[in-house]
Amino acid sequence: MIKKLVVGFAVAAVAIFAIAWAAAPVFAAQALIRAAKAGDADRIEQLVDFPALRQSLKDELTAELAAHMRRDPRVAESSLGGLGMMLAPMLLSGAVDAAVTPEVVAQMVTTAEAPDPTVRDQPEPGDARDDDDIHQAWGYRDLNAFAVTLTDRDHPDQRLALILERRGLFAWKLAAVDIQSGETA
Repeated sequence: MIKKLVVGFAVAAVAIFAIAWAAAPVFAAQALIRAAKAGDADRIEQLVDFPALRQSLKDELTAELAAHMRRDPRVAESSLGGLGMMLAPMLLSGAVDAAVTPEVVAQMVTTAEAPDPTVRDQPEPGDARDDDDIHQAWGYRDLNAFAVTLTDRDHPDQRLALILERRGLFAWKLAAVDIQSGETA
């Protein structure tokens, strides 16, 4: 009788651990969304790995810029196009470092749009659209990466995936983005 009780408690403990382990990124993502909607910069700072997020944004925006420059015949045929493609990542890097703040993260979460580092004045989180305009899709990418894909219903071909990465057993932080555009290269 006692052996069955001990085994039952052990199975229950393992089940509770597994459920908590699997649900942890959902709770972290919900906390990030609530903090973004409330404009709580302190809470956003706790939930975001800013150096990793900045690097991810640099990579994504550089790839988007390069694809755009390759599609534009004026840039592709210009002798200065190659120089522009070489200098753009350096300029973009500095702009992203300066522009990615808790307020910008809140804007990304509430508008489903990646920040534009060339624009100085970013809208306040309270200026965001209705919650009904943003569709959220949630899911694991792998055991240590969880994505919240945000899609503005007005632009369904453009999605912004917020990638949360595991930091320990139960802690998760926003560490990357994946900008998915419907445009073909």
